[in-house]
Amino acid sequence: MSLCVATLYRVFPEIRVFGCCHEVFGTQKLLSAMLEDMEGLPGVPRQEIKVTVQGINHFTWFSRASYQDQDLFPVYRAFCEKYAATGFLQGKDDNWMNNYFACSHRVKMDLFLKYGKIAAAGDRHLAEFMPPWYLRDPETARAWGFTLTPVSWRKQDLQRRLARRARLLSGQEEPDFQGSGEEGHLMLGALLGLGDMTTNVNIPNRGQIPNLPLGAIVETNALFRRDEIAPVYAEPMDGNIQALTARHVLNQQNTLQAALTCDRSLALTTFMNDPLMSRVDWADGEKLFDRMLAAQRDYLPKGWF
Repeated sequence: MSLCVATLYRVFPEIRVFGCCHEVFGTQKLLSAMLEDMEGLPGVPRQEIKVTVQGINHFTWFSRASYQDQDLFPVYRAFCEKYAATGFLQGKDDNWMNNYFACSHRVKMDLFLKYGKIAAAGDRHLAEFMPPWYLRDPETARAWGFTLTPVSWRKQDLQRRLARRARLLSGQEEPDFQGSGEEGHLMLGALLGLGDMTTNVNIPNRGQIPNLPLGAIVETNALFRRDEIAPVYAEPMDGNIQALTARHVLNQQNTLQAALTCDRSLALTTFMNDPLMSRVDWADGEKLFDRMLAAQRDYLPKGWF
């Protein structure tokens, strides 16, 4: 398989950036749970909920969603109005807020009621792309039904993963070959001619979102088949969501340009252009930027200093 993957990299240069986003799958599962809660339809597989995906990685939106012959947007509006204040907690016990990666979907619901499209990522990710409505401080995050991951947990998790890697390399632990729910292996199989599939992926914009910059990395559905990745047209984004998304598209492009050229000025202005920095004045933002650069000195080219 390693030879096949190497061949795919040569044939499809964009394969370096494609990857399915399980956040979209999670939102399909939420719509499935909604059908049970609102319509009395239990057990609808997420794959049977058909969606039009548009956006960028972890800031994706459904402009259309249906199950069989039913438009799900009116049902989702009623669902959001029902649970906007409390969040949707199906399947969660009283300790769910101790799970750093769980959420009550209140951010999703709030964004739908504000913007009219289904925000299709985890609440923690969605909040990162918005002004500090949901991330003003840890208490605000908890009020919206999600928690922040402490640095202490990240350090402990890194040590756990390094220890597991050592056990795997030494043969003390056997690999777990259970499916993760991701679809990367299915994409590779389709490219090798083992069956067509359509899924959401991050690939260059070839016009599938016509009102975002061509060539920018966007997330939409795409058809995978032998020797071909064909983006599925996702239609223009609504103006209000386009305005939110285009800012991040340009910030991402400028971040890459600054990194490749060691352009400190471009990096700083791009950093300050992030919506979450809107409550930080320029002097404090520049101090924070300098601290971040200094902390990464050992990993950065000399051109930064």
